[in-house]
Amino acid sequence: MDIRERLADIRCFLLDMDGTFYLGNRLIEGSLDFLAALERTGRQCLFLTNNSSKSAAFYEKKLEKMGVPTPFRRVLTSGQAAARYVTGRFPGQKAFLLANEIETEEMRTLGVNIDQAHPEYVLIAFDTELNYEKMTMLCDHVRAGLPYIATHPDFNCPTETGFIPDIGATIAYVKASTGREPDVIIGKPYAGIVDEALRVTGLKKEEMAMVGDRLYTDIATGRNFGMLSILVLSGETTREMAGASPIQPDLTFGRLSDMIPFL
Repeated sequence: MDIRERLADIRCFLLDMDGTFYLGNRLIEGSLDFLAALERTGRQCLFLTNNSSKSAAFYEKKLEKMGVPTPFRRVLTSGQAAARYVTGRFPGQKAFLLANEIETEEMRTLGVNIDQAHPEYVLIAFDTELNYEKMTMLCDHVRAGLPYIATHPDFNCPTETGFIPDIGATIAYVKASTGREPDVIIGKPYAGIVDEALRVTGLKKEEMAMVGDRLYTDIATGRNFGMLSILVLSGETTREMAGASPIQPDLTFGRLSDMIPFL
């Protein structure tokens, strides 16, 4: 089966953001051309990000400033997917939430009932305002045996100047203190964010392709859940890294726009 045939049944591309569509605040060359090709061929996309330090509204505004047309400014974050999970799994119950101010406000808007002193479960996001007092409270609640949910597993978050510690580093800290890892992780490459993407789009997994620059999150998501997995070499992963990895994509392109001739 050639590349065009493999892409023929794909109705929606789940697009990672940083390293796939843009780098920091700079569009990757050809990204808008790729969206134009989706429009010409009657396809859609959903931007999918593990980064729960920002709200979906923040990312939608960023995409708008980059010139992304309205129909394509749809974003699903691991924070949104986590909020839907916990409000369904723990209806009416109170959460201890580890998150910055932006994400805390979004979680409240999405129906998460927050009570830092007397919670019934723990939900942690990528908290860019983390301090020792918060970590102590978090470890106390986890050590007490409360259900423990994390938005995503990433150890580092890419920036224009390198990397900063992400939620995976927080998870490791908590495990060192309490002996526990999260009971459930929502973001890529886990099921929670995929389930929410299916709900939002109304499509089947066979009609979706997961596109991204990270093997262990983006490509693993596609492989884990029966979606076409597409690696782009515009971000973290080099061709050499891909060749040495046990996680192999179905297709590999230099960047998004390299797919255009096959759509």
